[in-house]
Amino acid sequence: MNETIHVVKVGIADMKVVHAPNLIRTSGLGSCVGVVIFDQWKEVAGLAHVMLPDSSLSRSETMNVAKYADTAIEALIELVVQAGGRKGMLKAKMAGGAQMFSFPSKSTDMMRIGARNVEAVRLQLNRFHIPIVAEDVGGNSGRTIEFNPKTAILSIRTVNQGMKEI
Repeated sequence: MNETIHVVKVGIADMKVVHAPNLIRTSGLGSCVGVVIFDQWKEVAGLAHVMLPDSSLSRSETMNVAKYADTAIEALIELVVQAGGRKGMLKAKMAGGAQMFSFPSKSTDMMRIGARNVEAVRLQLNRFHIPIVAEDVGGNSGRTIEFNPKTAILSIRTVNQGMKEI
């Protein structure tokens, strides 16, 4: 049996869900965090490309829930469950949250978007009792990530550092 494998691309401030054998990928993770929530036994996974930690930063009337950690995690959980994932079996992997630019040591906490995104994602996953089983966060390099729901392997391509799998 020859199955066609599709790579579903997730844009910035976007989220999608796939079933095996399909893969899910996002690129352009600098200070953004790519969060994968998956049920390995059901071979279903969702990926959110989170840009900012908190939706209170939203300035528009119609808010994009995928853009913010505090709204994206809950919405992604619902998408994965609707696609067949079981709440009690969900796990997470994440990557990104780099500090892409250097600032003077007196710069405010507002400039630490990458670290704040990582903290906000961790807080939300903890709130929903979803364990983080692997992560590759911080540093100062951009990343592209691809998740395989069949193997539960997150492949990470980092600028200047090559490939790794977690």
